[in-house]
Amino acid sequence: MLAWTGAIFLVGAATWAGFEYSRQLDMRPKQIRQLKNALQILEAEIVYSQTPLQQAFHRIARQVPEPTASLFQNLAESLLDQNRNLPDIWCKHVEDHCEVTALGPNEKEVLVQFGRTLGMHELQQQKKQLLLASSHLERELEEARSRQDKYGNMAKMLGFLAGLFILLLFI
Repeated sequence: MLAWTGAIFLVGAATWAGFEYSRQLDMRPKQIRQLKNALQILEAEIVYSQTPLQQAFHRIARQVPEPTASLFQNLAESLLDQNRNLPDIWCKHVEDHCEVTALGPNEKEVLVQFGRTLGMHELQQQKKQLLLASSHLERELEEARSRQDKYGNMAKMLGFLAGLFILLLFI
């Protein structure tokens, strides 16, 4: 009886790992789309409304879903401290955000590079930087969709089959 319980737990754990990996593959494109949407809102706030960054970040946080909303909310709150500069604040929050989301190192690098230029240029140059970051995120979105299509269902099945294989090895 105990052996069967262990076998069920083993197969269940391996299956869960496969489903978790598949969920990460599913979440990455959604989170990249959220970031692209947030950058479009930021462009409208900066270029057209000429809103200060702190207010723009608050508005973005109210308009986009989690987990992207928390990134911009944290940025807005951190800008209250006048002793730190924006690129450092941006970099810290992007790194923290990427650790708890499904975003990969490429998206992190795009955001960090964009953050180095945020607030440093005139409006038209800033608009170009926003478009550049958005185009890089679009490329990453296509790659994420491709990985999701290619490996999503396979990860689920592979987790289950790996559990069965390990179980057979123990028998």
